[in-house]
Amino acid sequence: MWLLTKSKDKVSSRGQIRIKEVKDGILILPDNRYRIAIETSSVNFELKSDSEQDVLIESFQSFLNSLPCPIQVLIRVREVDIERYLEQMSKAEDSETEKVYKAQVKNYCAFIKNLVSGSKILSRRFYLIVSYDHFEKQNDFELIKEQLRLRQDLIVKGLENLGMKAKVLDSLEILELFYSFYNPNRSKIQELKSQAYVSLMESVGG
Repeated sequence: MWLLTKSKDKVSSRGQIRIKEVKDGILILPDNRYRIAIETSSVNFELKSDSEQDVLIESFQSFLNSLPCPIQVLIRVREVDIERYLEQMSKAEDSETEKVYKAQVKNYCAFIKNLVSGSKILSRRFYLIVSYDHFEKQNDFELIKEQLRLRQDLIVKGLENLGMKAKVLDSLEILELFYSFYNPNRSKIQELKSQAYVSLMESVGG
């Protein structure tokens, strides 16, 4: 995504991000450009039969032809924090009163440790970036938001017709996405909370 391009020059993260504001789940960029992010599930194409693959290809072609605007595809690959997950499971084991369930949780944790020993477990998340560029002098945000929502609804419906789940990111979720880009290590141990929204936006847009 071009918003995240890095420069060879030493500049602040604020200068690299180039976001004026995040409002009502909409990225507001310089020069009256606006973006919405939709998180979507994937389809395991290889597990489909030949006839199902043919139908999926035709449906995807129809989806592309029906797009109301250009879109960007963002694939986010991250290492899963197994240690944190096992820590949560360990707490669940401690709170369990039934011996049989405690044993099952303990065996499950041992299985996971053995499974990932010496390996990295990666998660993949998929996003579509919906664009809208406003070239008129009058900058009516409500009208811009309405236009973006219309595009969003058409794309979400198209994804659902493909058998995929779609979720439109709200303002905090968009900021969390950028937070994980620029603070990958910290984001694993310190989640972005809703009360940090105002101060973070002041830092980005100030």
